[in-house]
Amino acid sequence: MMHPNRPNLLALRKLKESGLRPTRPRIARARLLLEGGPRHGTAEELFQEARAVGIPVSLATVYNTLHQFTAAGLMTEVVAGSGQSYFDTNPTSHYHYFDKTTGEIIDVPEDAIQFVKLPEPPPGKVIDRIDVVVRIRNAQPRASARKPGTEPG
Repeated sequence: MMHPNRPNLLALRKLKESGLRPTRPRIARARLLLEGGPRHGTAEELFQEARAVGIPVSLATVYNTLHQFTAAGLMTEVVAGSGQSYFDTNPTSHYHYFDKTTGEIIDVPEDAIQFVKLPEPPPGKVIDRIDVVVRIRNAQPRASARKPGTEPG
């Protein structure tokens, strides 16, 4: 027979390892965010998911949770531009594509980017991490985006 708290074990362990107090509401939010495998999402998307599965939470609480989990090293924040932040449940160092057409964040294959040389940090500083966001779009413009009377070239 499955232990009744088994679904909470991964979330509970991750919260404890990160130094966050595992309250019942925090465990529910951690399960939603961390137990489905690596993913990217906005605060608004995660708010809608929480509400859809019956987790009573405000958008402000979702933002607070995401920032707490980021500060604790459970996830990272990917800023795609224009103030749009995505939260990545894979906290390891890796890079992203941002699809300007769909608004989707996609992981870049691990061996696709190589740094030959990095600048020396200022005295007394060390490089903490490197963020790379490669912006992509559809190769062909949408038909509705073309000017009237023009044909694709």
